[in-house]
Amino acid sequence: MTPITIGLICILIFFIFIALRMPVSYAMLITGIIGISILNSTTVAFRVASTEIYSGFSTYTLSAIPMFVWMGFLALYAGIGAKLFDFAYKTVGHLPGGLAIAAQGAAGLFGAISGSNTATAATIGSIAVPEMRKHQYNDSLSTASVAAGGILGVLIPPSTLFIIYGIAAEQSIGQLFLAGIIPGIILMLLFMVMIYIWTLRNPHLAPRGEKSTWKERFNSLKGGLWEVIVIFALSMGGLFAGWFTPTEAGAIGAGGVLLLTVLTRKLSWDGLKKSLFDTLRTTAMIMLLIGSAIVFGRLITLSRIPFELGTWIESLILPSFVIMALILLIYLILGFFMDALALILLSIPIFYPVVVNTLGYDPIWFGVIMVLVAAMGVITPPVGVNVFIIKGVVKDVTVEQIFRGIWPFLFIIILVIALLMVVPEIATFLPNLLG
Repeated sequence: MTPITIGLICILIFFIFIALRMPVSYAMLITGIIGISILNSTTVAFRVASTEIYSGFSTYTLSAIPMFVWMGFLALYAGIGAKLFDFAYKTVGHLPGGLAIAAQGAAGLFGAISGSNTATAATIGSIAVPEMRKHQYNDSLSTASVAAGGILGVLIPPSTLFIIYGIAAEQSIGQLFLAGIIPGIILMLLFMVMIYIWTLRNPHLAPRGEKSTWKERFNSLKGGLWEVIVIFALSMGGLFAGWFTPTEAGAIGAGGVLLLTVLTRKLSWDGLKKSLFDTLRTTAMIMLLIGSAIVFGRLITLSRIPFELGTWIESLILPSFVIMALILLIYLILGFFMDALALILLSIPIFYPVVVNTLGYDPIWFGVIMVLVAAMGVITPPVGVNVFIIKGVVKDVTVEQIFRGIWPFLFIIILVIALLMVVPEIATFLPNLLG
């Protein structure tokens, strides 16, 4: 058999493992070892696995991950999300769909110190969904709006997915963070506009709340917004200015959240312990995925699939944007069955050389596109991790009800992707300006 045939068979084996509900990290590692053993030898396969995993784990940039993850969990257990939602609600709660709109604003603000779609969805969901149900909001609207809002946590920096993409694609994490700001704000605003129009046309879905006074709005600023501004300015501002590396920015951010929450007595001893435990668990999961993806990526490289795929695409008489659209469709389909993090790590060895080297697209721009497309998988059936997180928050709402309300938000994400395809400067403007 040719290397390409072996590579394709191994990819098929990988998806069989996934269908059998094997964890993605184990599936990538085992498939990679099997494929390299066939292409070379078992001795080489295990030597590659051990050396690649060790070299991957010893990468200094990877130490940014536990720092940013801990920053998000500290904010979660300190209750900063509740204060952010209160500020957003007092600002726009009187509008049609005001509580759902406020949830998007709170998710965007919390995403600026979280970096995780699951943490954002869990935090804002536990606060906003009960409040919306108390005001007799439609269950599909209330739950789906928060599940979709969680995506803002991985688009607005800091973002775990941008860190993973930057490491795997050897791109600047600081530039990727900058690239995600404008698309993240656009996505948040379009979510808000869509909710407003949806509820304006169907008032029974979301009864209006009372209008807050300017004094009440001003007082709500004291609750949690100033902490977010200070932490974002210290951590992300220092990174963008070139004062800190990504790891140092994460450490400054985590240390800043810890110091502020302790001084203001918002973080309990139990909350601190839970944040450390959740950080260890999440970091271990991410690190195992990265190590397994390195081995799987070496298999893909040895099989020459990216090279042959690039040659085949060059021979097609099709515009590059059509080929890019087909690649994005593949991502969308894979996202139905795979976690966003695993999808990025799995696909970079295959599609990154094609998109950047063959089609000539900007790697920073492609990073934003990848995060957006991969994030769609966290709200689409059957995997939809954000949906299941919200289901855990509101146990008497069915998963089907949540998925039913997801489709308008999915359309908005596709619209933002199309906008980035037509106007790539939306993602590249800030990195080019400040990079």
